[in-house]
Amino acid sequence: MQSVIDTITGNNPSFTQEDVSDLRGRTALITGGTKGIGFEVARALALAKAKVLVLSRKADHGDQAVATIKEHDPTANVEFVELDLGDLVAVREVADRICKTEKRLDILVAGAGIGVNAFAHAASGLDRHFGVNHLGHFLLINRLLPLIRSTAVRRDGAAPRIITISSELHRMAPSSVAFSSPAEVTEDVNIGPTGYYARSKLAGILFTKYGLLERVITPNRDHILALAVHPGAVHTEQQEQFKEAYGVVFGTIMKSLTVPFMRTPEEGSLCALWAATSNEVEKEGMNGKYFTDPGQMSEGSTQGQDPELGKNLWELSEQLVKQKLGKDALLPWDVAARDL
Repeated sequence: MQSVIDTITGNNPSFTQEDVSDLRGRTALITGGTKGIGFEVARALALAKAKVLVLSRKADHGDQAVATIKEHDPTANVEFVELDLGDLVAVREVADRICKTEKRLDILVAGAGIGVNAFAHAASGLDRHFGVNHLGHFLLINRLLPLIRSTAVRRDGAAPRIITISSELHRMAPSSVAFSSPAEVTEDVNIGPTGYYARSKLAGILFTKYGLLERVITPNRDHILALAVHPGAVHTEQQEQFKEAYGVVFGTIMKSLTVPFMRTPEEGSLCALWAATSNEVEKEGMNGKYFTDPGQMSEGSTQGQDPELGKNLWELSEQLVKQKLGKDALLPWDVAARDL
């Protein structure tokens, strides 16, 4: 039976947490790092001797995550930072504080997110899937980029990595997705729980390829890697959101039918960990790509390969951040830490 499940889920890892190399002297930041996949990524990086900043919305979850990691290794250098990615004001404040207090940032894993759930607004007034899963990370990366760039120019280790956790469910994004106006991501456009989630995960792939790679890394010749990854179908607390999205009865049925075929959070962490630490991703042609398992590159959906959608997403993201926080909310994408 297990072999059948492994075939369905693709759970036959060529890379394990034990393959994470020694990260002594490097610093990593994980959003959503207190539970599920994000916690497993944070734990593995901390046990590999990286300094790890764990960002999440709930302080009690953060304290527990830090305590659990230190149970495995009392010397682990791990810190919790409270942040609601749906609150753009808080995102800017936290990112700027990190830039002032940290000397380097080698790995950023954008893992926090709203799962398949009903439409609701984030603190920013946007669809919470888009606001948390994409736009909060868009602003966070922008404000942290000078620190990442200053780490890259040292050339004292592997190229810094920006890893976005996407999903194969991006293939279920509605054909109506255009990222062409604020109304599309602020109003309930009736695309359903899966549609909102899929749209936000599509944004992660487009942002990686047509945003970070083509608009930032390539023109600035940055020694930085940006990759999007699919963790697999993973059993986390997000399945509890089925009940909110579809009602208690149907949501419970969905959970009971899907969970037995899902990976554990540890298994779900492997593609992100591979992308964040493996020397293999430094090969030519890897940057900006989407991976569904360690070493397994995917073209993604037709929408995920659409440069026009990528352009629209970038312009809409910049427009929304400036509308919410003012015209100076975004740093120039070519700015270095020494210029701040």
